[in-house]
Amino acid sequence: MSERKSRIIYYQLPGDWTLLVGATDADNDYLSTDLAQPDDYWFHADGVPGSHVILRAKSTSEPSRETLRQAAAVALYHSKARKAGLAPVHCTRARYVKKPRGVKTGTVQVSRGTVVKARPDISFAVRRTAAPAISSGSIGSRQRGPMHAEPSAADFTER
Repeated sequence: MSERKSRIIYYQLPGDWTLLVGATDADNDYLSTDLAQPDDYWFHADGVPGSHVILRAKSTSEPSRETLRQAAAVALYHSKARKAGLAPVHCTRARYVKKPRGVKTGTVQVSRGTVVKARPDISFAVRRTAAPAISSGSIGSRQRGPMHAEPSAADFTER
């Protein structure tokens, strides 16, 4: 990706949570394999083409159920399921997302996680025109961090 500029879309969610969204297959690769940190949350609409979405982890707190649901809603909005009602979204920690050798651009393999239901929506998210400040140690280095519990289906019960 060094030959062309990536088009990562940035959103701010309530509670000062940052979302990163890939705009193309190449951006999805870059986002999921280079920018994402092991403790970040990764989202993708189930069974349809769409953007990879990263919810940046915070060292000081865990996202609420609502924040995770909002990230899933943004993943649906940036997918072919944009006009769907309630739809499934894959959710896992970025450490479980790998790009196998030889697969097409934008394709990844997820080794564990959960499927959550959400409705496509971005009304609660504020789109940022510039990248938020990211510590220099976080760009391009997927170092292993401390393990956290995976989100469970119980964390995403629909209201």
